[in-house]
Amino acid sequence: MEPLTIGILAAILVIILLATGMPVAFGLGLVSLIFLIAFEGLDSLSVVAETFFAGIGEFSLVSIPMFIVMGAAVASSPAGKDLFEALDRWLTRVPGGLIISNIGACSVFAALSGSSPATCAAIGKMGIPEMQKRGYPDGLATGSIAAGGTLGILIPPSVTMIVYGISTETSIGRLFLAGVFPGLLLTGLFMVWSIYFAWRNGFDFREKIGAFSWRQKFEILPRVLPFLAIIVGILFVLYGGVATPSEAAGVGALFCLILVAVIYKIIQPKKIWAILSDSTRESVMILMIIGASALFAYTLSSLFVTQSVAEYIASLDVNRWVLMFMINVFLLVAGFFLPPVAVIVMTAPILLPIITGAGFDPYWFAVILTINMEIGLITPPVGLNLYVINGIAPEISLPTILKGALPFMLCMIVGIIILCIFPEIATWLPNEVMGNR
Repeated sequence: MEPLTIGILAAILVIILLATGMPVAFGLGLVSLIFLIAFEGLDSLSVVAETFFAGIGEFSLVSIPMFIVMGAAVASSPAGKDLFEALDRWLTRVPGGLIISNIGACSVFAALSGSSPATCAAIGKMGIPEMQKRGYPDGLATGSIAAGGTLGILIPPSVTMIVYGISTETSIGRLFLAGVFPGLLLTGLFMVWSIYFAWRNGFDFREKIGAFSWRQKFEILPRVLPFLAIIVGILFVLYGGVATPSEAAGVGALFCLILVAVIYKIIQPKKIWAILSDSTRESVMILMIIGASALFAYTLSSLFVTQSVAEYIASLDVNRWVLMFMINVFLLVAGFFLPPVAVIVMTAPILLPIITGAGFDPYWFAVILTINMEIGLITPPVGLNLYVINGIAPEISLPTILKGALPFMLCMIVGIIILCIFPEIATWLPNEVMGNR
């Protein structure tokens, strides 16, 4: 059987298994075992355990559970509420200040937690009712939070960037820097669209609350600034050569646990245990996907599927931007059905040689890939953020939330186009801080 035919059959079987609700790691692992036995015999099973554990044997993977602990600690506290209130108090007099507060709070909280669902829940619980109370449309209120929550996988520190770096053997520090300006670009696009939409629909931006005093503005800052200092500190030690990503993640997690204990008095053993158990559950899930994806990649490689796909794409007589368009469509469709981590570990090692061979920067491509994954988070049938928003605002129908999120998907596509025209938005900061590759 031809390698490309084997690859198509493997892809179809994976889709069928995942459509049944089977966990991603189990689906990938089962398909790998079936195809290894079918085409290479039972003797091939001798490498299964070694390949799986080799996939999760990278020391840099230690940073994933540490960043997850950091995010879980922040998400378990009222930090999201305080962050929203702080921005709202300082931006009250700015036209559309509440919208800016919501999206700005999402971007900062997303950087702290690294979790899109946690960001939607933390900011949405406070932001959506407040926007409704002040007369903003339901679709805009929910769509802006759903889209703002996706920024967590792009703005550093980002778990998905760590997974990409490990999968492609690229610098995690450089990847973090590559996501900074694109993350700010998307944040700006979200804000501009939100304000324009509200203005076009006749919203006069005259907030229905009084002005906050200087005392009210400053009194909330001590509960917010320490968490912002952690983000700055992590980036400083990473790019100052003080610590590795794993070390920075460990210190960041410890400081976040200390801060939620000191500021919000989260010191009860039951609450601490909940943070650690939730972090362990999510970390194991991600590591299982990485290990199973390593086995799946080994299976495809040993059956010459990976090489055949690369050769086929390379043989296409098309402009490199047409090739990039085709890859974007593929990633977009994959993101509709699979979580970001699964898509990255399954596709990045295959696509990277093709991308670099076409003359594209791998760090720029990491940003493009991540934005495609962001679109998947607010797009059915998976669309995790949509269901989180529906859970915290059940009075707003899912179609209304989806309709409100649609323009933000278009903003992300505009962001991809801008990055294609001006790739320096992603590549300038890494080159400036860490030198040219």
